[in-house]
Amino acid sequence: MMEPTGFSHWLVVLVETFAVLFVLLLVIAILVVAVTWVVDRSQTHNSVLRNFPVIGHFRYWFLHLGEFFRQYLYSSDRQEMPFNRAQRMWVYRAAKNTENTNAFGSTRDLHLEGVPFFVNAAFPALGQTHVKPQPVRIGPYAREPYDHAAFFNISAMSFGALSAPAVRALSIGAAKAGIWMDTGEGGLAPYHLEGGCDVVFEIGTAKYGVRTPDGKLDDDKLLAICANRQVKMVSIKLGQGAKPGMGGLLPAAKVTPEIAAIRGIPVGQDSQSPNRHLDIGNVRELMDAIAHIRDLTGKPTGFKAVFGGMEWIEELCVEIKRRGVESAPDFIIIDGSEGGTGAAPQTLMEGVGLPLREALPALVNLLMERGLRERIKVICSGKCITAYDVAWAMSMGADFVNSARGFMLALGCIQSLQCNRNTCPTGITTQNTRLQRGLVVTDKSERVANYARNVMYEVGIIAHSCGVDDPRDLDRTHCRVMGVDGVSVPLVKLFPYPQATTENA
Repeated sequence: MMEPTGFSHWLVVLVETFAVLFVLLLVIAILVVAVTWVVDRSQTHNSVLRNFPVIGHFRYWFLHLGEFFRQYLYSSDRQEMPFNRAQRMWVYRAAKNTENTNAFGSTRDLHLEGVPFFVNAAFPALGQTHVKPQPVRIGPYAREPYDHAAFFNISAMSFGALSAPAVRALSIGAAKAGIWMDTGEGGLAPYHLEGGCDVVFEIGTAKYGVRTPDGKLDDDKLLAICANRQVKMVSIKLGQGAKPGMGGLLPAAKVTPEIAAIRGIPVGQDSQSPNRHLDIGNVRELMDAIAHIRDLTGKPTGFKAVFGGMEWIEELCVEIKRRGVESAPDFIIIDGSEGGTGAAPQTLMEGVGLPLREALPALVNLLMERGLRERIKVICSGKCITAYDVAWAMSMGADFVNSARGFMLALGCIQSLQCNRNTCPTGITTQNTRLQRGLVVTDKSERVANYARNVMYEVGIIAHSCGVDDPRDLDRTHCRVMGVDGVSVPLVKLFPYPQATTENA
């Protein structure tokens, strides 16, 4: 019998090699299954694996994969949380500046309780399709008051929680759209300044970037930061909607040498902020801190909080009356309990704090009662990502609306819910440079700018349809909310305007 030669010989060798590899892999697989069976059967902490060794692991794989299959295959356009597919697609189209129209009617159920919609004027102005905002002055008693027209801006997101490419793209996009960018509590990074946008510097409870070794405010560091002309305002963070009463947490995996240097903390260790400022334990101390920072920096100064009630704001108004109207915070950023974050306990995220639709009108009404509505500008945040979300907030009385997750979606976020794991597949909330490579700054900065412009443009369309000359002229008479009985109610009936009592101011 002739020996195989040439091509036949190599074919035989290849087949034999694959056969050997197959047998080897089969043996390894059998050994792995056998060892896993013994381990599962012997362990005592998991009942499913103890009763169903090996195959019980499929349950956990399916649980993990289920959220991704539901997102793309099974959930309808209006089912998912925190943002459904219809909302995300609206943001994606706005960010890409593509046609944002639908055919054959909306999939939004307009008869659900709480759904807001706007009432159009019978005879809107001719010759235009939208209206533009006029500048609003924040901090008239500060040495450097801030005049800003754009009503939709980037909410607080720290470098560290976000990657460097994400912050750079937000900064460049913000400058192109003429909006501000809030640094979040993680300090001022060079990436915040790279695009040349206006910056709101946030001082968190750990005072990252402006802290002394023992965690107190370092005036020299704050002065150096605020000497930059891009820094327009200073915000004192008391709390945030996703975790009221709890400080922020940056996992050790994200505390790189660069982030540690910017924040003034050790490298490679979990960074836990205190649950409140060490030097702010009551309204008087808050007013003292605002006065000190405003006098030191010359910048408009206010605070950010999630509200559990308005009692302490009433106390704040009394203290303002005692000290004089110039002592008032220049702005209040009100964060609803709908607020999101990279890492927060589920209990706090879902069960503590007032939602924005209740807290926002309560704050606005109280300021009106005390004659402080014009003095203190109201900025809100909490799940406002579409034009009608923003228009609703402005109808309620907000002067400005901030968004964090909306701009994350504009950057390409796919809602994979991995912000706290340093494994973000789109490179937005990870310090893994391999994953960051997916975020191309030149492309995503354009999408950030497009998204901001299109939100403000479409709010302008709503305002024009309602017959007003400026989006900030929207009020509670222009919006209705669906009631439990399927009949809509005007916002002004649900949340009546109070009579201003100037003697209390």
